Amino acid sequence: MLAAQNIPQELVGKWVIQRELPTRTISCWGEKEAKAIIGTEIEYAADSFRWKDIVVKHPTVTVAVVSAEQFRRENSSPSVNGSQVSFRQLGIDAPEMKQVSINHEPAEITGATTEIPGDEVLLKNRNAIVFSVCNVYFEAKRLRP
Repeated sequence: MLAAQNIPQELVGKWVIQRELPTRTISCWGEKEAKAIIGTEIEYAADSFRWKDIVVKHPTVTVAVVSAEQFRRENSSPSVNGSQVSFRQLGIDAPEMKQVSINHEPAEITGATTEIPGDEVLLKNRNAIVFSVCNVYFEAKRLRP
């Protein structure tokens, strides 16, 4: 795990949340909340992060490489009836992915979560990122300048 001062260059830019990804997770969000963020924009700059009108300036950023097995273990329940999520469900074929975590003060998005969409992302490829809010997984695509 590497601590970084700035948001990695490959994440800098504007992204639009395209779709919810089908996973076997138990969420604190319903369909209404999930649908409400589709089409919204996330913007990353070297020293800030924005979703809608929520801006985090000078965040602490951590970059790590997570293996498919580590991701499944850290994001799934040990119970077969609990939440289960894997790289395969997220459309990721690689054995490992770069994960960027942006630490910030708790945000008031809904009463159910203090997460900000895009505050912890997997860099799926140059033009796609994957993240979850309330255990609902989304994919965002890079906006062309």
